Amino acid sequence: MKHNFSLIGVGGYIAPRHLQAIKETGNNLLVAFDKNDSVGILDRYFDSVDFFTDFERYDRHLEKLRKTNPSNKIDYVSICSPNYLHDAHIRSALRIGAHAICEKPLVMNPWNIELLRDMEIETGKKVYTILQLRLHSAIIELKKKIEKEFTGKKFELDLTYITSRGKWYFYSWKGALEKSGGIETNIGVHFFDMLLWIFGPLKNSELHFSNPYKSGGYLELEKANVKWFLSLDKNDLPEVAKNNNKTTFRCLEIDKSEFEFSEGFTELHTESYKHILKGEGFGLNDSYPSIDLVHKLRTAKISKAEEDRLHYKVKENLKNNV
Repeated sequence: MKHNFSLIGVGGYIAPRHLQAIKETGNNLLVAFDKNDSVGILDRYFDSVDFFTDFERYDRHLEKLRKTNPSNKIDYVSICSPNYLHDAHIRSALRIGAHAICEKPLVMNPWNIELLRDMEIETGKKVYTILQLRLHSAIIELKKKIEKEFTGKKFELDLTYITSRGKWYFYSWKGALEKSGGIETNIGVHFFDMLLWIFGPLKNSELHFSNPYKSGGYLELEKANVKWFLSLDKNDLPEVAKNNNKTTFRCLEIDKSEFEFSEGFTELHTESYKHILKGEGFGLNDSYPSIDLVHKLRTAKISKAEEDRLHYKVKENLKNNV
């Protein structure tokens, strides 16, 4: 059975993976929205899409389809918009009687999830998110291995993820804390979800340092102690990556042994869609632990920034009073 899709944020970086997933699962994309009109990529996948740059007109069109043309009613809305808009766009999908499929992070704050639970009940529709690392074969095997080998003594983990970004990143919404949630929310949420899924719930978290380019800290999980480091700075790439012209480096060490999972990411969106279309996708409860964690880290970041500002102010006052 073919389903009708709409896509919000079709001009974004991650949208092509959703376009490919919709096409590869044999479904139709009928409507798309993006405030920017550079969306020629649509023609690679679908050549008869109603496209809007004004959200109000887009929303009205979906409502019109629902009421006047049931065969073209939208069944699923895929959401690839900036992080801070996810909650509003999920709500708009549910209101027109469609299921929502939303990119990471599902929402910015844990209380948004609580309110979306109520809306799922009201509308009878579901909210799904893309947690593709849970579908990575190597990570599935690691989870089984940890469950089998855990004896009560915690594993010691080092997670490093470096993905270099140019100046554009910090001029876009991704560089604004209030819009992206910062590096922990925008870049780290998949890896935090992976760790929570494999090594159990969070016991304690610490943010050791953070700036717009990089961040690091410590997590105590049920089965592991984790030191983590995230960076957008190409200077942090190890020599082996630079020598091979790689712009991304992933490394997870478990008790000093490296766990390899650097390949096999690009096809996982299609696998995610297959699970969702069978009613087996990851929903609100699956997303909650990682959303709660990145919110804690963001709160710690803001508190630390305020602490640093006050410390600087005290130093300036002391200097001026000498």
